[in-house]
Amino acid sequence: MKKILILSDGKIAKHFIDRVILTHGNENIYYIVEMRAHKYENYNPARFKFFEFDPTSLHKISNVLKMEFVQVIIALKTAIDVEYSIKNIRSLKDQLSIVVLDQWDMRDDDPYTVYINSNELLASRLLDYLPNVPVIAQNVGLGEGEIMEILVPFGSSFVYRHVGVIAQKNWRIVGVYRNNKLILPNDNLMIQPNDLLLIVGDPAVLKSVYLSIKRELGQFPAPYGSNLYLIIDMAHEDLSRVKKLILRAIFTARQLQNHLVIKVINPNDLDLLRYIKSQKNENIEVDINYKEELISHLIEEDIKKYYVGLVLISKKSFESKILKKALYDGRVPILKLGNRPFSKLKEAVVILTPNRELEKISTTIFDVSSQMNFNLELINYLSEHQDEKKEVIDHYNNSSTIFSKSIKISEIEENPIRYLRKKSNFLYCLPFSKKMIEQSVFSIFSTDTESLYNRLDHYHQLFIPGEI
Repeated sequence: MKKILILSDGKIAKHFIDRVILTHGNENIYYIVEMRAHKYENYNPARFKFFEFDPTSLHKISNVLKMEFVQVIIALKTAIDVEYSIKNIRSLKDQLSIVVLDQWDMRDDDPYTVYINSNELLASRLLDYLPNVPVIAQNVGLGEGEIMEILVPFGSSFVYRHVGVIAQKNWRIVGVYRNNKLILPNDNLMIQPNDLLLIVGDPAVLKSVYLSIKRELGQFPAPYGSNLYLIIDMAHEDLSRVKKLILRAIFTARQLQNHLVIKVINPNDLDLLRYIKSQKNENIEVDINYKEELISHLIEEDIKKYYVGLVLISKKSFESKILKKALYDGRVPILKLGNRPFSKLKEAVVILTPNRELEKISTTIFDVSSQMNFNLELINYLSEHQDEKKEVIDHYNNSSTIFSKSIKISEIEENPIRYLRKKSNFLYCLPFSKKMIEQSVFSIFSTDTESLYNRLDHYHQLFIPGEI
């Protein structure tokens, strides 16, 4: 939760607070200081805290500023009140972000204070109604949120990624503002911290993009979803291993601190069903499907119904091409549980390839490694494609700095599959691509390590989609 302080006086300020109350986000807590108290309706007391005193009083405002705020918004009626409020805040917090409603053409050299000139805004809005005059950017479009500016924070999943590897379905990055200059992006442009992205697309999609850009570590399985979903297909499952599968899923849910849904299809063992039902509690839901349904339709409906962010499945069930295709279409990460002890996992592994999909999934890999407390190792097979791999290695090194998560890069000359099979236990992280569904009998002759994922079937594997 981010704390925001609002210094309020006058009709504009009251109207602003009314608009803030109508917003549906729950990410901020607002502390509102008013010269004179006003009556507000339908506000959430957990999100809005009201105070009545003169905000120009250094003694009184200093008590409030003992809390840590990310921003102060000043909307006061007189210029002298604004000046003294800023002076008081700066005497206590010299780098706190301040946004000022400016009705008097105020100026200073403070880099942490932004002045919103109300006269310029009104004039600009009126100008839009004149014929034969170009419309400025802030009012272009339908006004429904199809054009958005997003500031890329330092810890963002988009930092140090090339524009060309960012999946842009139903949206586009059309401009990058850096150092007060507009850059028209190409595929090779790398996004930097504090870049301002101008994006265009479907309003509903842009909301998801905004969350993805603002995303930091510690939130997986977001932005894919929020719940874990374990599939148990009794028609194809090795029933002697189901209990162990459930215990591993419960352990994962506890580590990630998320709700778990256990989905049983083709139920055929009463004793096992009783055991599964006995696991039900406030954090674990059991859903048994007794009807015959298309697996693709069932998976699609459940991913939406339960807001699934991670699917857990056994290696036996993952062999089903139909189920694998349904999971691929669901565009959520898949944790395929192998035969090795899961609670003793200490390491996540990525095999470097020229595939730029590895850039797209890097944040998820760092997030999982951090939350599960895994060491992260990158395997670089020296016999091929070193030039193409260099950009991927640079990206992971940059991400390592951003997320304060150290990585180990192992340069090897032997086949990476053989190298990994010598290890006792690890989590193999790789992109979830179409080639895994369209696998043929001739894939055993392939040199593509991603196509040979089933050669590491005894180990746990995390398949991560490149697109959300």
